[in-house]
Amino acid sequence: MKTTVTLSDFRDAFTRMGRSDQFTYEGQEVLFDFLEEMEQSTGEESELDVISLCCDFYESSPEEIAKSYGVDLSECETNEERMEAAREYLDGETMVADATSGSIIYKAF
Repeated sequence: MKTTVTLSDFRDAFTRMGRSDQFTYEGQEVLFDFLEEMEQSTGEESELDVISLCCDFYESSPEEIAKSYGVDLSECETNEERMEAAREYLDGETMVADATSGSIIYKAF
């Protein structure tokens, strides 16, 4: 028996598991959309496992990404340029779900 999960259900699952602060409100929507897109493109349904998602995906600002992975943002003058540089780095290393207004959701590596 299967249940279709809506964005609201997805967010509620994070709250029930005590993980509502793992991703921002906007980040949860980005991750939800990414997972739905993956299901559609592969034809494989996935199980909603909040703990696994919290281990498998991160949401970080460009500055956090730069600090964690040694990405040089010194030439970037705007937030948009910092986001682009961080995303470009992550695209070369892992799977990127998408970006929010101030962070990037990506698969742990």
